Amino acid sequence: MRLILLLNMGGPNDLSEVEVFLKNMFNDPCILGIKSQLLRKFVAFAITKSRLKTAQNNYRQIGGKSPICKLTARLCGKISHFLEDDETAAFAMNYTPPFTKDVLAEFTEASEIVVFPLYPHHSITTVTSSLNDFKKACRELNLQAKIKIVEPFFGDDRYNEIIVDRIEKSARNLNTDDITLIFSAHSLPQKIIDAGDVYEEHVKRHVQILTEILEKRGVKFKQTMLAYQSRLGPVKWLEPSLNQVLAELKDKKALIYPISFCIDNSETVFELSKEFKHIADELKFDFYDVIACPNDDDKFAKFIADKARE
Repeated sequence: MRLILLLNMGGPNDLSEVEVFLKNMFNDPCILGIKSQLLRKFVAFAITKSRLKTAQNNYRQIGGKSPICKLTARLCGKISHFLEDDETAAFAMNYTPPFTKDVLAEFTEASEIVVFPLYPHHSITTVTSSLNDFKKACRELNLQAKIKIVEPFFGDDRYNEIIVDRIEKSARNLNTDDITLIFSAHSLPQKIIDAGDVYEEHVKRHVQILTEILEKRGVKFKQTMLAYQSRLGPVKWLEPSLNQVLAELKDKKALIYPISFCIDNSETVFELSKEFKHIADELKFDFYDVIACPNDDDKFAKFIADKARE
């Protein structure tokens, strides 16, 4: 049997899992790069406790949970339509159930596992972290399956056509001549980039690719920009921030595409669609909208099935 395993960061399935999510994320050495495990555990505990109530309140505003698991489960169901009889698709999360080891325990008889990290761009905080979790689970379960890993796919024409389709559909009934298209990427501390992480390079190249495809299709916006969201703490992060870009936008009209994500999550349905919508309202924007991620789009499901075979 051949297993296609989708990997992602995860998100709380209910309010009781918010603490689990924060605790596991900040205990991850790929996220909090403190070499001492004891010190990292202490700092993670402090951050979790300080952010817990705010985070729970944020999730209450989007139904008490992240949409990421439900959407990914639906995506797996659609992928199955494009698979052979001896192939199956499943998903596992890094910080919340279903955890990678628990999922893999159900597929110990698989002869081959195609690992598909659902991150278009590479970063130690996403791809490396998820693969570390996967490899640890394989060792603990003593799996003997042949392993193949799908590389970051931001340069794949098929994936980018899916994104441009979504942008074009959202812009269909709009006068885009005075609307700015903003590709919003999850930010990272500058020190991670300075240490050699290729994430910023991948994101910038991706924006350029998508901009060129839009131009070829004749989809014209006043301008196309890259901004970064989700910064946390006092250290220097990638810039410009989305806050800054919105504040300096003269025409007060913005269409947002969350370029870092394949599946909608709290950073898109809460942060972009609620928090930044509130900021746009305060700045008296005439237009502000957020485009949904590929999620369980049929074309995205087929892309994953095809890419896994390659």
